[in-house]
Amino acid sequence: MAIVFDDRDLEATRRTNRTLERLPRLRLQSPIHRNLVQGLLNLVDWVGPDLAAKRGVRAEVRTVTAMGRSVRVRILWPPGKVVGAHVYIHGGGWTIGNARMDDALNAELAASAGAVVVSVEYRLIPKYTFNDGIDDCETAARWVLESGLAQFGVEGMTVGGESAGGHLAAATILRLRDNGYRFDQVAGGVLIFGCYDLGGTDMRRRAGPQTLVLHGPTLGRILDRARELSVDARLRPAFSPLRADLSGLPPALFIVGTRDPLQEDSELMHAKWSRQSGNAELVIVPEAAHGFNHQKNSTADKTNQYIRSWIAERLRD
Repeated sequence: MAIVFDDRDLEATRRTNRTLERLPRLRLQSPIHRNLVQGLLNLVDWVGPDLAAKRGVRAEVRTVTAMGRSVRVRILWPPGKVVGAHVYIHGGGWTIGNARMDDALNAELAASAGAVVVSVEYRLIPKYTFNDGIDDCETAARWVLESGLAQFGVEGMTVGGESAGGHLAAATILRLRDNGYRFDQVAGGVLIFGCYDLGGTDMRRRAGPQTLVLHGPTLGRILDRARELSVDARLRPAFSPLRADLSGLPPALFIVGTRDPLQEDSELMHAKWSRQSGNAELVIVPEAAHGFNHQKNSTADKTNQYIRSWIAERLRD
């Protein structure tokens, strides 16, 4: 059943937006701004509450290996029966973030849906190349297919992420398909307000300074900081999933808000996935900003509940 947002949800979203309008926008192309945000995230890691434990979820940090590569992951174990695995890729403009930053949502997914959540600690630009991050996400997903599912005692997994993580999740799913190894065990993709064309959609190029959360005029400059990612390379299907063949893929759930400069990315990706694989769903959330599902309001609550239900359904099939 599709999400229904009513007038109360819309008013809750507008109240949050009024607060966001007074706050500075993220400018992740700036080393000072980027390092400040990453420092705050690292501080929370050290002194913040254990949000997973509050939900009865056990967290484990492990280095896993597949395809001759290794990557660190944060594994959240459900307190009850395990029904499947979810590979989660965090956002942060490919430049900030860590595997723990979304423990609140991931622990709720583990506890309510029975999914073992494998959150990927992928390498960030500009210290590492853009391809390094995709390699790390593919490594984690392949480890789940090769070893993790058997260890968890389940047969299926989903792959998902938000923002930059949505892009990396799509790129990972495409790599898994092209390799073919146990791809039938990939039950779905959850792609939340991602950037799927690194060349830039018309909407993203037009984004002005009034955009919420993200600073529209500098969005494209983040990729200028990436090593080995020329303007031409950004147009390759390996880096821009929207430009790839999207046939033969599992069901996908796309979610984006109408006040997100990446709305068009999700719309175009959903349309192409639907044409070529025939199994994509798009949820457009009225007046919601980038990152809205982390807000404390009814719109976020409904959206996150729908995501958990969608993943649980895919893993039970």
